[in-house]
Amino acid sequence: MPAGIKKRSVVIAGHKTSVSLEAPFWEALKEIAAGRRTSVNRLIAELDRRRDGNLSSAIRVFVLESLRGGASGRSKRGR
Repeated sequence: MPAGIKKRSVVIAGHKTSVSLEAPFWEALKEIAAGRRTSVNRLIAELDRRRDGNLSSAIRVFVLESLRGGASGRSKRGR
């Protein structure tokens, strides 16, 4: 695994899975979840329900949109 990539286990729909993201994305995701008064696990589960494609990519796009101030929490499919 490349340097800086962190693999974490999460539970989605009752099933344990792992997600690999760079450390800055994990940190930003924690901050976003705290701001929404939810857990990282719940936020990831919400993103999983709405995503198109790869979960790690969907999380990165969500974090980027959130930091840009335009996150609606929806994927392209949900718009």
